[in-house]
Order: sequence, then structure tokens, then C-alpha cells
Amino acid sequence: MANPSDPVQCKPLEVQVGDKGIERAIKHLKRKMAAEGILRELKRRRHYMKPSVKRRKKMSEAARRRRKRLRTDDMPRGAGGLGGGMGGGMGGGGMGMG
Repeated sequence: MANPSDPVQCKPLEVQVGDKGIERAIKHLKRKMAAEGILRELKRRRHYMKPSVKRRKKMSEAARRRRKRLRTDDMPRGAGGLGGGMGGGMGGGGMGMG
């Protein structure tokens, strides 16, 4: 990853405003900016983050992605994690605790 103090070289984003209107052009520009990662970069640079905090955040994000990947790998392919099924959950029914 580049040093935050380095100047960023990027191509200018251009959006043609046609007869569809300015709102459509703004929407298209926002979509392009999101695809380029400009908005994410702006949010990241908005506040200074100490190197120790940055390391902790990076490690916690990696752990979160790892947990998510393990969860999706454990799911059976056909189930998709939605609906149906006989067991689990917090729902009532079956034998009571009485």
C-alpha cells in the first residue's frame, strides 16, 4: 500500500451530461467514484490513525473475513442458509421446558 503522504496519480473522472438530466449524471459519477475506490480512500484519510491502531484494525478485519469465510464454507451448498429445516433457532415448538 502506498504511503498516505505520497501524491496520488489518477485519471480524471468524466461524466457526460446528456438529455437524461443532471441527476442521472450525478448518479453515474457516484457509481464511477465507488468503483474507483475514491470514496473509501476519502473516508480513510479523513482522520489520522496511529500505526498501532491501524495494525489492530487490519488484524481484526482479517479475522472477521476469516470467520465469514469459515461460516460460508461450513454451510451445505444446497441449503444456502435460508428458510425451512426442522431444527435449530430460537423458535418455540417441540418439547417444552416445563
